[in-house]
This record gives sequence, C-alpha cells and structure tokens, in this order.
Amino acid sequence: MADDVNTVHDNKLRAVIADDQALVRTGFGMILAADGIEVTAEAADGAEAVAAVRRTRPDVVLMDIRMPGMDGIEATRRILADDTAGELRVIILTTYDLDHYVYAALTAGASGFLLKDVTPEHLVAAIRLVRSGDALLAPTITRRLIERFARREEAAPSADPHRDLSGLTPRELEVLRLLATGLSNAELAERLFLSPTTVKTHIGRILSKLELRDRVQAVVLAYESGLITPGGTADGALRDN
Repeated sequence: MADDVNTVHDNKLRAVIADDQALVRTGFGMILAADGIEVTAEAADGAEAVAAVRRTRPDVVLMDIRMPGMDGIEATRRILADDTAGELRVIILTTYDLDHYVYAALTAGASGFLLKDVTPEHLVAAIRLVRSGDALLAPTITRRLIERFARREEAAPSADPHRDLSGLTPRELEVLRLLATGLSNAELAERLFLSPTTVKTHIGRILSKLELRDRVQAVVLAYESGLITPGGTADGALRDN
C-alpha cells in the first residue's frame, strides 16, 4: 500500500536517481538493482527529480548537482521542504569536489555527499547508512565546513553564540561538539567512554530537541550557532584523530 512506503524495511529500499547523463543513471541503477534496491524513477534534471519524488515516494534520492534548468541543490531544498518528505534522505553525487558545493548541499538538507567515482560497495553502503538515520559526513568535508565558517566569522562575527542550543544538557553539548568534528558513533563512544548505544541515544535526543533531520544538520548548526569555532575546539579534535 502507498501509505506503507515509509515503513519499508532495509532490504526493500526504494530510490530515485537524478542525473543529466543517461549512462550515469543506468550505471547507478544497475548497481542498486544488483543489491536489491528498487529504482522507482529516473530524472534528467531537478524539476523531474522533484516530480519523481512526489510521484513515487522513495526512501533515498541520489542527486546530481549540475543539471540543466533546476540544479540538484535547489531540487534538494524543494524535496525536503515538502511536508510529505518524512524520512526521505538525499545523497548528493557529483564529479566536482568543490567547497561551495559541499556546503550548499549540506545546508540544503542533504544527508551525504559522494563523488561519482565512488565504488559500487561504498554507494550501496551509503544508501543503507543514510536510510538508517545516520549521515555521510567525512572528516575531510567537516574540515571544509570549518574553513568556510572561519571565513564567515572573520567577515561577520556572531553576536549571539550558542543560540538555539539552550535546551541541551552539558553531556549533549559535549557530544554535539565532538560530532561536529566528523567523528563516527564508534569514535564518539571511544572518546567519551560510552557504549555506542548510549552515544546513539544522545544523538537522537540532540536531533529531537533541535528539530533536526540528521547529524549533518547538527554539524552545520554547531558551527552556525558558535558552539564550535574554527581553529578552536573542533580543529583541535580533528588533529587528535
């Protein structure tokens, strides 16, 4: 039944592939099909992607950035702004490893960012990861965020640090600080001497309290709120890893 789309189990994942190159769509489609992931629709531009998502209600969207007409960033914003988006996740796929694309994709609400030369195994693992509620945020991408916020901070220092975080407990703030350095749940557990289950519980509470979709949004908020300052806590934590 249509109403059951969002309750589909991991082995029944549904995906939309949006890319302006037919060969790319075909290649990704074959990779997903081989792993039992159903491709509900393909799209050649952002507008088609938005329509395909509304029509087929997938679990995950693989979204190219550079497409004619509406690009992948705008399509991602529109898809995730829809009240019916629910647990839908968007993974950005691109050939361009550029800072402004990374930042734009994450702030648009994407749950991950992968280059198109990703291996089939990594692609499938990424889809299952974001569908489980986690997010793809490698330390290298986190470093780009730090650098970008460093430039923004120099241009316009925040007058209201730690805004929107008053509802978090001291432990949750600590988890968020470390989360913002790109640490995985396992690495967080090791750093804080907690079990992975406890770490996952803390992250879940953080996301709930801050009304965030996933840990990517939490990381962005950590920098925007001033909880993490470029060259300070986050940078030091990255060097420690």
